[in-house]
Amino acid sequence: MPERKTGSAPDPSAHPPKVWETGESLDESRIPGTRRLWLAGALLVAVLASTVTAVTVLEDGTGTSTKDQKQNTTSAADEPVTPRVPAATAPSGKSGLAAPEGPKEKEDGTSSAPEDKQQGGAKPDPVTRPSKSASPKPSTPLKSVRAVNYPDRYWHLSYDSVRLDQVSSHSSSRTRQEASFKVVPGIADSSCVSFSLGDKRYLRHQNFRLRADRHDGSEYFKQDATFCPRPSVHSGAVALESYNFRGRFLRHRNFELRLDPAEYNQLYLADSAFRLVKGLS
Repeated sequence: MPERKTGSAPDPSAHPPKVWETGESLDESRIPGTRRLWLAGALLVAVLASTVTAVTVLEDGTGTSTKDQKQNTTSAADEPVTPRVPAATAPSGKSGLAAPEGPKEKEDGTSSAPEDKQQGGAKPDPVTRPSKSASPKPSTPLKSVRAVNYPDRYWHLSYDSVRLDQVSSHSSSRTRQEASFKVVPGIADSSCVSFSLGDKRYLRHQNFRLRADRHDGSEYFKQDATFCPRPSVHSGAVALESYNFRGRFLRHRNFELRLDPAEYNQLYLADSAFRLVKGLS
């Protein structure tokens, strides 16, 4: 048999056994310096977070605080919208169809005129006026309608028809009364006018001729008895357009008042121009 060589046993520390040979786990003790690595990583994360926050503030803020942004938004939303101003339906001036309106009176007798603003203190007490029962309003003054091209002729009621007749201070009281009317807000449209005789009768057009009839309460009557003043080419005069037949105006022909379509010639413009003057009666 071959002879075994004798010698010293191998030093186990020189070649440490492997894990898969011994079944033992490696030394899991902390590697030196890992605490400092963790601190450095945490510091890096904090720096990156602060940098991202600063960039976000600069992009969203744009130099304006949240309070200023709210104020700008509120002022833009609260900006008033300029309403449209409607065109005037009746001319003002010497035609007699437009009269200045005073302060309106409330039901309790106080005035609805705007109160003067005062700096500090309470508002002034409203002006107390007599009740309507104590002092009734005066009746509407009578008006007479005079032709522009025939200044000595006026609207005159003759057997329920309206003609352009000569009326003067020397005429009878009845004739002067038949040439005077109350000009009231239009019974079909308050922006226009109606001519009242004071006994529930109004001037209205029927078959395109002007006449006087008793108010029957119908819509047809209200529209027939309503006329809308329009500017005239003659100073201080108006043209009266029918409310329900737009484009037709009152004019005199053969001294009879009738409703004719508009024409643009000197004769028609003169025949359809009238001035309202103080009542003859």
